Amino acid sequence: MTVSPQPNGTSPNGASTGGRHAAGEDELSLGQLVAEASANLSTIIQGEIALAKLELKSTVKNAGTGVGFFAAAAVLLVFSLTFGLIALAEGLHALGLWRWLSYLAVFGFLLVVIALFVWLGVRKVKRVKAPQRTIDTGRDTVAYLKANTRRS
Repeated sequence: MTVSPQPNGTSPNGASTGGRHAAGEDELSLGQLVAEASANLSTIIQGEIALAKLELKSTVKNAGTGVGFFAAAAVLLVFSLTFGLIALAEGLHALGLWRWLSYLAVFGFLLVVIALFVWLGVRKVKRVKAPQRTIDTGRDTVAYLKANTRRS
């Protein structure tokens, strides 16, 4: 059963039909169209921002971890240079193996640890990538808006 609105803007059961008459029911006013387009655009933009935040969260985490490994490598490099220089000085002074060889072994060990941190840092930084889904949906949105504004 189809309910048609009454001339006073109510249905037969007394519910309001929004004041539109049967003749203008399919047509929206310019103000209503602009309001609807504005609301839809706002929803699209909020969705794009939420998607960008989600994608960037893991990217920033990987970048931060990679930077942390690089920082650890830099700190160890500073300390290992001290050991290397002390070992070299002891070696030149004594021209013997015992004391400076132990310092040099520590220096070599620290270089291995530094290399490990650098390798881990590079692995983490390589995981950093652009938020491709956000970029793609942004391009699609712009293309859609351009195509639909030309029709108007």
